[in-house]
Amino acid sequence: MHRPINEHPEAPAAPIKPNRSAVYRFVKRGLDLLVTALALAVLWPVLLIVALAIRLTSRGPALFRQERAGKDGRPFTLYKFRTMCTDVDPYGDSPQSGEDPRLTRLGRFLREHSLDELPQLWNVLIGDMSLVGPRPLYVAQIAEWNAVQRQRLLVKPGLTGLAQIAGRGGLTIEDKLALDVEYVRRQSFGLDLRILVSTGIAVFRKQDIYEVRYSRDRATRSSSSPATPPDPAGTDEPSAT
Repeated sequence: MHRPINEHPEAPAAPIKPNRSAVYRFVKRGLDLLVTALALAVLWPVLLIVALAIRLTSRGPALFRQERAGKDGRPFTLYKFRTMCTDVDPYGDSPQSGEDPRLTRLGRFLREHSLDELPQLWNVLIGDMSLVGPRPLYVAQIAEWNAVQRQRLLVKPGLTGLAQIAGRGGLTIEDKLALDVEYVRRQSFGLDLRILVSTGIAVFRKQDIYEVRYSRDRATRSSSSPATPPDPAGTDEPSAT
């Protein structure tokens, strides 16, 4: 019997191994290529329109780039549509309720519909990411993780993962890391499919599964550990390029 997909597991004490089945890895990569190629072929007009709209409605580039940790901790460049103004501090004070004033009007719309994540289809296509896996975090954060938490680096980061569909804004950083490790331990076709379906339902319902509201994440960090660094999975830092 399957455990609930939104269960918050305790981090396993012993080292774990990802699914190393040759069939699983071949099919998973094949599915990544097929889905992203089809998605880009169908969605390229949307990508172009969004990019033009960003340039026309706010100052700054349409895309922003950030270095994130990939499989085995190797850095790669992650792409997203810019949703914030370029002259704001992404980690500055944010209201505890209401809309985040750092977001552009178009940026709010993009986040509400998860359109800001579309450029990461390119990351999946070129092999930096997979459709399903732990969300990519900053390379600098690796030094702050314990040996168990670093096991999330045993697989490619993904567009969506177990942590993104389990509680979202109610999760602490430690919760998310534990769920990432749990995904590595339970990795399978069935789990990947359940995560993709749950993600599709959340996007259809306009639930913001990728960008946790900054105010909620800040409040969670303040109540649990004031010294905890910002969670990059829940913030959007404009690129200087």
